[in-house]
Amino acid sequence: MNIELINKNSKLLEKGIEYFWKQWGNASNFYFYKDCIENSIYDDKSLPKFYLMLDEGKIIGSYALLINDLISRQDLFPWFACLFIDESYRNRGLANELIKHSIDESRKGGFDTIYLSTELNEFYEKKGWKYYSKGYTAFGDSIKIYSKKLN
Repeated sequence: MNIELINKNSKLLEKGIEYFWKQWGNASNFYFYKDCIENSIYDDKSLPKFYLMLDEGKIIGSYALLINDLISRQDLFPWFACLFIDESYRNRGLANELIKHSIDESRKGGFDTIYLSTELNEFYEKKGWKYYSKGYTAFGDSIKIYSKKLN
């Protein structure tokens, strides 16, 4: 397994856009993902960044580091988002590998804390994330925010 950044040299740009959209998008927002990812590939230092996990060239997982996860707490960043592992690859510790990779990338970027928003219960707590506060989606729903210190 390897983890690859989608950047200007990536041969996985189109497949990566499709993968993120299929996991997190809907019928009406393909161009949201396409535009976001295409405009992230020219600067390797700034956010957002989109990563793919590969098994012998096959995309099996993803995550992103974002400036904002489309919730009310725009004062916090970076955001760990879009964690996904294909169902046939689950329960092998691969989500942990992507989380660790995101922490390493965030440290390299000079950050000391990383955040995420989720509706899941106990998944991230088991991985050392701490409840930070409540936030709100653009649709007015409340959502839990977790943080992880990187030091």
